[in-house]
Amino acid sequence: MGGEILAERGFEQDSMPTAMAGVVILKLAFGAFGGGVLSYLSEGARIPALAITGVVVVAMTALIGGYVYLRSGTQFDHYSRWATYAFLAGLGALLLASFVPVVGIAAFALIFTGFLLRLGYEMWQVRESRGRPAMQSVGLYVAVAGVFVHVLQIVIRMVAER
Repeated sequence: MGGEILAERGFEQDSMPTAMAGVVILKLAFGAFGGGVLSYLSEGARIPALAITGVVVVAMTALIGGYVYLRSGTQFDHYSRWATYAFLAGLGALLLASFVPVVGIAAFALIFTGFLLRLGYEMWQVRESRGRPAMQSVGLYVAVAGVFVHVLQIVIRMVAER
């Protein structure tokens, strides 16, 4: 989130170094998280897990994009608010999961839902040409990367169980 805020501030102030610093932080954060999750698999299982994840994320993105673009009369502005609520509820559930581990599943589901809602919102922003194209790109990257690492976790659990 810090990377996205820094990138947004850089674009708003026309400061490309600040914006790029935010993008670099985002890439490092998602890369470190994704790499950490992948480390649970053997080397031979990593490429298939990434391929499966990529196919699932492309399909999910296409479905969400189709929904957003086909519902041209619908306003998706509220998706941003719902995504924020899902993220906050997910963080609260994570805190509670420290004491009641089974709540961790709800936290995962809430944060995943937040990224899906954010993806729909960001696609709507692009469709409506709201905001600057560079910031739209960062927003889409964050949403897709968030969905990717969540799907990757699910795929890794499935592959690891085999």
